[in-house]
Amino acid sequence: MASKPGILTDWPWTPLGSFKYIILGPWVMETIYSIMVKDPQEWDLTNFTVIPFMLWRMLHNQLWISFSRYRTAKGTNRIVDKGIEFDQVDREKNWDDQILFNGILFFLANKYVPGASHLPLWRTDGVIITMLLHVGPVEFLYYWFHRALHHHYLYSRYHSHHHSSIVTEPITSVIHPFAEHIVYFALFAIPMLTVVLTGTGSIIAIAGYITYIDLMNNMGHCNFELIPNWVFSIFPPLKYLMYTPSFHSLHHTQFRTNYSLFMPFYDYIYDTMDKSSDILYENSLKRKEETPNVVHLTHLTTPESIYHLRLGFASLASKPYSSAWYLWLLWPVTLWSMVLTRIYRRTLVVERNRFHQLRLQTWAIPKYGIQYRLKWQKESVNNMIEEAVLEAEEKGASVLSLGLMNQGEELNRYGEVYVKKHPQLKVKLVDGSSLAVAVLLNSIPKGTTQVLLRGHLTKVAFAVAFALCQKGIQVTILREDEYEKLDKSLGTKSEGKLVTSKSYSSCKVWFVGDDLTEEEQRKANKGTLFIPFSQLPPKKLRKDCFYHTTPAMQTPTALENVDSCENWLPRRVMSVWRIAGILHALEGWEEHECGYTMSNIDKVWEACLKHGFQPLKVPTQSKS
Repeated sequence: MASKPGILTDWPWTPLGSFKYIILGPWVMETIYSIMVKDPQEWDLTNFTVIPFMLWRMLHNQLWISFSRYRTAKGTNRIVDKGIEFDQVDREKNWDDQILFNGILFFLANKYVPGASHLPLWRTDGVIITMLLHVGPVEFLYYWFHRALHHHYLYSRYHSHHHSSIVTEPITSVIHPFAEHIVYFALFAIPMLTVVLTGTGSIIAIAGYITYIDLMNNMGHCNFELIPNWVFSIFPPLKYLMYTPSFHSLHHTQFRTNYSLFMPFYDYIYDTMDKSSDILYENSLKRKEETPNVVHLTHLTTPESIYHLRLGFASLASKPYSSAWYLWLLWPVTLWSMVLTRIYRRTLVVERNRFHQLRLQTWAIPKYGIQYRLKWQKESVNNMIEEAVLEAEEKGASVLSLGLMNQGEELNRYGEVYVKKHPQLKVKLVDGSSLAVAVLLNSIPKGTTQVLLRGHLTKVAFAVAFALCQKGIQVTILREDEYEKLDKSLGTKSEGKLVTSKSYSSCKVWFVGDDLTEEEQRKANKGTLFIPFSQLPPKKLRKDCFYHTTPAMQTPTALENVDSCENWLPRRVMSVWRIAGILHALEGWEEHECGYTMSNIDKVWEACLKHGFQPLKVPTQSKS
């Protein structure tokens, strides 16, 4: 929002929220009706292409968003080092408003502008006229309109909204108040209306022109340089006819230079070109891929989770993961992405962060949670994890933390197989078990004297049971086989606090793992607190009970470039498996924390608090 919002700041359909596309209903119905009642020879192809063209524009923009986020996460040719935060993602989440606005205007023009219906697919003269009119009046008028927007009166009321994003993403290009978009469309309509009214218009000329605008807009706002210098070496005048991402980035950091739309020659003519444009361009091209200090290794969870990755839909990634009905409409894309994960067998850099002097990266293995449970996928998964470990070693990372299901007793003995196979590893493997135990112990409400432990017994479960018994808290086990495993492991160290029981009514605090059944949840007392010790949360079936998050902590404000949620966790909350890797690097610990070894729980907890990570409120505390 601008600092002093002017009239026509908000879009007219803002109150409709997610239902804004209902506005297109009348025109869509009219199109369907014409298909049903008119002879095919009378069909207006121009009218029929409006909706497909809107969908193409959305796909085009989304591809730029994903590509830009991937490249900036890797760091190659990055222009501005600063990150973006949640406020920018929220501000830019309705980037499709301008596509909806244009779609409405195209429908209206098709119906009421003479010559705008039944356009041919192609006319060469119309394409040439469109190009000339863009180079001439459109670029000239935009330049002066843009300079006017930087006058303090218009800037404070309108254009400051766009410039709230110092570090730009492709879609920052269309984040403007409604009033600005009216003027922009009027400018871009000059070539389109001219060719329509002169009878030289065509579908490809108009669609191609709008696609060109989208392409240049997205390219100019991605925070990495991608135009190679050989392009300008072959044809030197091109520097006056095509801007670069670094050229426009200076406009967002310096504000009073580089006003041109896509062709910088007006900045040269009127002496408003930033003197450092060429230097920044060259420096950005020379910039190499960033080498991380800490790598967190994660993976996809469900087929839909690909949209919640930071490389997916930015607005979805900025919220805790939840299944949405409208994602089912994208099943062809989901199916295609699943096929792609079978073909592409390397990790993806999906996120970068900075914490003090540490460079952090999150890598995702293109495998789904269900594949980790399939025995015939075990070798493939382990090979990909091993490749990621060796890649982190090659890049000079000091720590690699294993998140989600990338660690497990049956899969890789909690990462121990990689250490034994490569005994000279310099990168330290961290499974985060000790911090997970510390967080779980500090999640128990004060005064608790007994807890129920139920779920697949992991390294964390054994350690929690031992720590609870040592603290004098009774640990109740429902299943006989689980009790026998724990009793055999703990022996006399349980201090007589490990008991087995068939009763569900005695405990109000449950530590739960992956195998918790729906029937067992339903048998819990009203007001029971479920605390997961696994990396995956249980399904929330009971509205009269409390569900804590999987082991996680609130991150300190010093953690930069946080604009997405880690799976189902709230904003700026990080899983302990990810935090553990950061702590390992901050403290300079030299040992691996994998296999069946664990770090000192108290030492890890104190280090965590020292560096600003804070425990989350237990649900019963926050509700009371």
